[in-house]
Amino acid sequence: MAADVRPSHPAIHPVILCGGLGTRLWPLSRADYPKQLLRLIGNNTMVQDTAKRFSGPGFAPPLFLCNEAHRFILAEQMRQIDSAPARIVLEPVGRNTAPAAAIAALMLLKNADDALMLISPADHVINDPGGLAAAIRAAAPLAAAGSLVAFGVTPNAPETGYGYIQQGTLIADGPAHEVARFVEKPDAARAMEYIAGGDYLWNSGMFLFSAKRYLDELARRKPGILSACRMALAEADDEVDFLRLAKKPFAAMTGDSIDYAVMEDCQQAAVMPIDVGWSDVGSWRALWQVAAHDSDDNLIEGDVIALDCQSSYIRSDGPLVAALGLKNIAVVATKDAILVTPKDKAEAVKDVVAALSAKGRTEAKAPLRTVRPWGAFEGLRQGPGFQVKLLTVNPSAGISLQYHNHRAEHWVVVAGRARVTRNEEILELNANQSTYIAAGIHHRLENPGTEPLHVVEVQSGDYLGEDDIVRLEDRYGRS
Repeated sequence: MAADVRPSHPAIHPVILCGGLGTRLWPLSRADYPKQLLRLIGNNTMVQDTAKRFSGPGFAPPLFLCNEAHRFILAEQMRQIDSAPARIVLEPVGRNTAPAAAIAALMLLKNADDALMLISPADHVINDPGGLAAAIRAAAPLAAAGSLVAFGVTPNAPETGYGYIQQGTLIADGPAHEVARFVEKPDAARAMEYIAGGDYLWNSGMFLFSAKRYLDELARRKPGILSACRMALAEADDEVDFLRLAKKPFAAMTGDSIDYAVMEDCQQAAVMPIDVGWSDVGSWRALWQVAAHDSDDNLIEGDVIALDCQSSYIRSDGPLVAALGLKNIAVVATKDAILVTPKDKAEAVKDVVAALSAKGRTEAKAPLRTVRPWGAFEGLRQGPGFQVKLLTVNPSAGISLQYHNHRAEHWVVVAGRARVTRNEEILELNANQSTYIAAGIHHRLENPGTEPLHVVEVQSGDYLGEDDIVRLEDRYGRS
């Protein structure tokens, strides 16, 4: 049983943190659809792989903390793999990992005083999940006895993009050590010293500890964070599918990481070494390192022709990419953006995103395809006073009953069957049929069929922003 723990210890509660933005994997990963929700390696998204990794005997159902904007995407991805979350908690703003862990601990203590919680980011790669499960089993007695356990990765290179943990004295018969110290991301020379010394591990961002013990340490060191989390949870909006934390107290706190808030000064901090093929996939270079290569050491994905290229990552999720004579280069193309960078500069892609944001460019945040709880829409063309989109409505789903103040819409069904509400009128449309929705008309688009509905939407008007939607009725609980 790969994920079992000793029966004498309580079940482990996975707490999966989904709040990252993944800006270093732009243009594929964007704030509105970050890397944890993407299929980067294999058939599952990264968060799906994470949930499957911490399932089965010895694990309780996972608890997720995510950005409010991603709630429907996350719920749908868990449904696709038959994973039933204990809860999906919505953070109104990002406040780092210490408050997220505090919210989870407070929730777990409502049902069990001895709850053990496993903190894990949603967007990491583990090539040996069985080895990780064995390390978790070995760490469980320590955590149950009061230690706060970090999982440190045995390094294979002097990486400057990771934090490090220095191992101290071996605890009992091992394999865990006391933590000598945590150190931030080093420069190249310091990273080489750490590797040469042999007693430093990469900080994986995964932790195992009892919920009560974590809150005790947080209360001593960061009481303001704990107080704000208690208030945000007490005033939370408990919806059917989600728990929405109260915005005012949560946003008012100063966030911090688990490392800074608790681990660095904890007297019972331990580190469990792991060598399980771990990567945080924090850059295109990192993704190239963990994926399979061709005979020229290239990683090629999508509509790509590569001639005389070596050790390069070339991917297209949009147009044909033709690459000639590249070496150690990353090329990533989507339908609306193309990135070209030396692989050893891939860590700096976040600076491109910052520059785009400063210019107000939508490419920094939003992909062309936007997922909604009813399906998705994709921008096809835009110009002065008009915009063309492709809407995909899932079977038995539908958009909210709504109207627009500034735009009119023309809907053309290209595949599937549509039911259109237009004020008091209800229309049934099939492929090649269309209807017109004037500004101010109450309307809804639904898919009564069993196959996806595809509709081309042509918008016209003096303002075409997504905030020109007045919802009158919505089955998904949106305002």
